[in-house]
Amino acid sequence: MKKNAAKSQKKSSRSTIDSAEVKQFNALAEQWWDESGPLKPLHRLNPVRLGYLKKHICENFKRDEASFSPFKGLRMLDVGCGGGLVTEPLCRLGADITGIDAGAENIKIAKEHAKQHDLSIDYLATPVERLASTGKTFDIVTALEIVEHVADPDLFITACCKLVKKNGLLVFSTLNRTPKSYLLGIVAAEYILRWVPAGTHDWKKFVRPSELARPLERHGFEVTDISGLVYNPFRREFGISKTDIGVNYFLTAQKI
Repeated sequence: MKKNAAKSQKKSSRSTIDSAEVKQFNALAEQWWDESGPLKPLHRLNPVRLGYLKKHICENFKRDEASFSPFKGLRMLDVGCGGGLVTEPLCRLGADITGIDAGAENIKIAKEHAKQHDLSIDYLATPVERLASTGKTFDIVTALEIVEHVADPDLFITACCKLVKKNGLLVFSTLNRTPKSYLLGIVAAEYILRWVPAGTHDWKKFVRPSELARPLERHGFEVTDISGLVYNPFRREFGISKTDIGVNYFLTAQKI
């Protein structure tokens, strides 16, 4: 009996929250919307991220990409939303959207910015596993540049899976754990080009596509796309690659 109780207590005490990571991003909260600040790379990534999301969501739900509000009527969840850099454009495209983040300061900034722009977004300061325990589900769940920052990736992926409706989509973007990602994602991005503050990432927490795909398949998902997110230094812009997933990549899966 004592052993079972101990196991139950250990299971219930699991959390996706990495306090050091949350503290780091909370400290940047006031600068989420500064396009020249420490989060500048995310602003530069946004058009490509939104283009990818629009393409795959419209394909799955048979929506017109050319429409001004292709996501109208779709319930979406943006996990690890930060200050709302992706959440707000998704709202403008018609989605009924919720944004969650473990950092209370991030959510505070996100709420203030949405209010200033008269956007109706439900922002919650909560870890994803807590929301998953409520039984709520969404047509689309996005988890962009977040799984590499959590304390328990397996719990994080499981919680995200629970939040997706049948036939819905789950979209991740993250950093692959390769020698190339160490050189470009950490050495170059953090210490040479200084795109992001030093120490933003831990290479050991980067996630290989197979490490995402296996648990997704166990939870009844089918991976429908894996695409690389690449940077062209000559054109100084990001783009999508079907062959190069060595640094950043997107993974989209449908719940079947």
